[in-house]
Amino acid sequence: MFFGRSDELSVMEEALCSEKFEFLVLYGRRRIGKTYLLKAFAKKHKALFFSAQEKNDTLNLVDFSRAVQEYFGGEFFSPFSDWEAAFRYVNSKCSNREKLVLIIDEFPFIAMENPSIKSILQHTIDHFWKEKNIFLILCGSSVSFMEDEVLAHKSPLYGRSTVHIELKGFDYFESSEFFPEYNAIEKLIAYGILGGVPSYLDSFDGNKSLEKNIASKILREGSFLKDEPIFLLRQELREPGIYNSILEAIACGATRINDIAGKIHEEPQKCSKYLNTLCSIRLVKKIVPCDEPPGSRKSVYKICDNFFLFWYHFLFRQKSYYEIIGEEKSAVEIMKSENINMYMGRIFEEICLEYMLRLAKSRKLPFIPAKYGKWWGNNPARKMQDDIDVLLMDKSGVQFIICECKFKNEPFDKGDFETMLSRRSVFPFGEKFYFYAFSKSGFSDWVYAHASENDATLLVPEDLFK
Repeated sequence: MFFGRSDELSVMEEALCSEKFEFLVLYGRRRIGKTYLLKAFAKKHKALFFSAQEKNDTLNLVDFSRAVQEYFGGEFFSPFSDWEAAFRYVNSKCSNREKLVLIIDEFPFIAMENPSIKSILQHTIDHFWKEKNIFLILCGSSVSFMEDEVLAHKSPLYGRSTVHIELKGFDYFESSEFFPEYNAIEKLIAYGILGGVPSYLDSFDGNKSLEKNIASKILREGSFLKDEPIFLLRQELREPGIYNSILEAIACGATRINDIAGKIHEEPQKCSKYLNTLCSIRLVKKIVPCDEPPGSRKSVYKICDNFFLFWYHFLFRQKSYYEIIGEEKSAVEIMKSENINMYMGRIFEEICLEYMLRLAKSRKLPFIPAKYGKWWGNNPARKMQDDIDVLLMDKSGVQFIICECKFKNEPFDKGDFETMLSRRSVFPFGEKFYFYAFSKSGFSDWVYAHASENDATLLVPEDLFK
């Protein structure tokens, strides 16, 4: 089934309906659903769809020639002599009465073998296609290539695209559509395990328990997700060994550059280079406390793909152990409350932030947040290091929403509530504070009795899906 992507499809439909040349650059990390989106669009509208492969330039040109000739004439007569000839043929077949949709999927496979293709396309666009009713779509899985070699200033194609989309994973709410049979907590944990990558979500069977899915879809030899992180790293990167070590270090709690370097016994400068690469392929993200500048020395790194986080947190170090005790027992051990609750803690904070942003977009918050995220640093009132799970600030910096997020088996109690309220002391200049408490296991009677007088909203997992 096709889920979500309504915003992206709307952009594509708008480009299709225009009566001038349109050029969409669509990119995103592997498995994110780019080809599936393009096929869904092409199925609805007549399109010339070509998917390049990891072949040499001559063979990709032969395949493109076949696709073009069969689209326009119904049969393949012979390969074009070069890409210029192929594009001239496309131009000769265009009619301004009907828009031609030309989709080239995995464009980097062509451009890496033949870098001149970018200049050839630029010349074709400038001298021929700009005046034609054509909708050109270039798609690629190499994020760095598409940004540096297609969109960047140094690229011959710079300034030619009329729109570009980086396709990203689904949020927790969109991901839950894959599992209508699960209850709210199961949906949250499924997202914590799989993240928002469509192909990962689609691999689980919503009619089976999380334990059975982990056993059969992740731990079983030969299953799609068994060694997916290793395969993806080998596709994208050289020296996968050091990247494995960095990802394991982050998954196990080392988030600052010096801590990561110490954990893997490498120099911080060398680690920084590898971390930048992991950021460029959207597996790791550098974050700073809310209201800190991007270059803050308080920055930390996090794995931003939940499945990679799950895999390196639970499986990478203990692969041999799990193979000995077997798939079923391993899945049960992973899903023990003390294990999964600890793992879900940080992810639950991110889910709660996603929920707050959904409310903000629907104008259901007390104010429109200008800054938001996690906060950590010194609390001068408490004279100690402190952190706020989710913080949202208004544009003037005097209104605050402070969120406390608890993914545990015990109800959110008086101590948790008072700790949440105490965090307002971090902002002595604040004029108005609102509090949102999120709890996997509900709230004590004391918290329910004192919530309204403190402008506190109490939310349980079911509320996140309303």
